[in-house]
Amino acid sequence: MSNDQVDPALTYTSYLAVDELLSLQRPLSDGPEHDEMLFIIIHQSYELWFKQLIHEFLAAQEALEAGDTHRSLALLGRIRTIMKVCVAQIDILETMTPLQFNSFRSYLSSSSGFQSAQFRKVEAILGRRDSAMAGHLPANVQNEISEITNRNSVWDSLLLYISKRGHVIPAEVLARDKSVAYVANPEVQDVLLEVHRNDPESAGVCERLLDIDEGLQEWRYRHVKMVERTIGAKMGTGGSAGVKYLASTLFNPVFVDLWEIRSRF
Repeated sequence: MSNDQVDPALTYTSYLAVDELLSLQRPLSDGPEHDEMLFIIIHQSYELWFKQLIHEFLAAQEALEAGDTHRSLALLGRIRTIMKVCVAQIDILETMTPLQFNSFRSYLSSSSGFQSAQFRKVEAILGRRDSAMAGHLPANVQNEISEITNRNSVWDSLLLYISKRGHVIPAEVLARDKSVAYVANPEVQDVLLEVHRNDPESAGVCERLLDIDEGLQEWRYRHVKMVERTIGAKMGTGGSAGVKYLASTLFNPVFVDLWEIRSRF
């Protein structure tokens, strides 16, 4: 930006829209209940981090598909660090007891974390492909997620990166229908073993993806335990299955091939 484009009236408050930001916490409970403010701020923070994750994942895919190792490593490392922050926020939520949560829970009505369109977008970017993931969301959001699920996932971008590094990924894998979930592939696993043994830079990129996969699983586990200690086996808000559904998402790795090769080193 040149000097003649600088706004002399710009301040910290106006640049960050602080006044607008601080007006977005609107408790509904009578009083309001003390802990509702924490609940709102934590979840608004999650939505901001989900927005940043989407931003970083898209940039990481561009870097991977361009064969840019150093930028890929930097972006994937940042994503893992953001995930650590998301996990750490659960520590704050767990300072709220079940009684404190129940003091305002009824005001949440049909709202539920299942309605987070941005988290569904994150899942789609990572490769989730099923009709149930967005069916409850508004039509425009469903269309946005459909667009994501019809193009390369992060895993597809990694395979392109590895291919550009001179490793032979089966042509049918690279040309597969991206709207269908990727299935673990023994041939790809053989290539990944070769990568880890003979191409340290590419192996480093693969390990960063494994870090992210592990981080997502860590977040899911901590989320499940936080919900369980807060509402037990009760139904979640909005009629969701609560802990029972969340527990079903555990131990489902995103990048299956990277986990499968662990026993072959």
